[in-house]
Amino acid sequence: MTISASMVKELREKTNAGMMDCKKALEEAKGNFEAAIEWLRVKGLSAASKKADRIAAEGSVYTEKTGTTGVVVEINSETDFVARNDGFKDFVKNIAAHVAHTNEQVAILEQVYHKNPSQKIGDLLKETIAKIGENIVVRRGVKYTESANSYVHTYTHGEGKIGVLVEVTAENPAHAQNADVKTFAQDVALHIAAMNPMALSQDQISPEVVAKEKEILKAKNLEQGKKPEMIEKIVEGQIRKFLAENCLLEQQFVKNPDLKIADYAKETSKKAGSNVTVKRFTRYELGEGIEKKSTDFAAEVAAQVKGH
Repeated sequence: MTISASMVKELREKTNAGMMDCKKALEEAKGNFEAAIEWLRVKGLSAASKKADRIAAEGSVYTEKTGTTGVVVEINSETDFVARNDGFKDFVKNIAAHVAHTNEQVAILEQVYHKNPSQKIGDLLKETIAKIGENIVVRRGVKYTESANSYVHTYTHGEGKIGVLVEVTAENPAHAQNADVKTFAQDVALHIAAMNPMALSQDQISPEVVAKEKEILKAKNLEQGKKPEMIEKIVEGQIRKFLAENCLLEQQFVKNPDLKIADYAKETSKKAGSNVTVKRFTRYELGEGIEKKSTDFAAEVAAQVKGH
């Protein structure tokens, strides 16, 4: 198939690889973007594992804590201009409040709006789209509610670009709201925003993800001329590093690289007088995994000119 300049440009934006490398990758992959990204990774020409699923899309990631419940939601719009609109911001806050108040298990657009039982969320969305004049998508949302021995913290970074929800526990319920526990939760949320861990611990990373990473690393080492009999051992070490870099508890704390998050939890436990752990977290990044429609403006203008 023909590899267009816009395809090469899009792959380059995703991977930071060179223009000619991107063209070659697309040719080898016959235009398949995922295969092209993998080809670049095997050749050692891309940091695509970090960037490929982080294509920008407009809208807002919003976090809020009300009482003992914290929420994080992502609402997408077509343009950044609309994302700054007060009507859009109000809609985002209303959706966050709804997520915090409802326990319905059906798809969110089918849920009865908690502020107005005569409406469903889908109706509220249609009203908002009509007022604003641009398509809006209620993409995702989650809530955590504190238990007797836990504390929930929310953090928003970059004016709605990243949102984090984290729940930490103290073995003794009397210490769950301790100032040291709250500081720990706040620091961990900031760390999660910055370092984007895949999971809390190694056992939570999908075996499929690990197997895929092994395949890529084997191919990459062969490409680099490593001896075939040494590949298995080399890959084992690289996988250990991969897991450590992507599991929250094993990551180096962003505010103090001398400590891992697990070590920081132990330090906090001593200060709080109770065993403190991270129970769970959710991190939303605006537009994560969404492919923005790319427009070839030159072709569009040329097509319009032909019509006149």
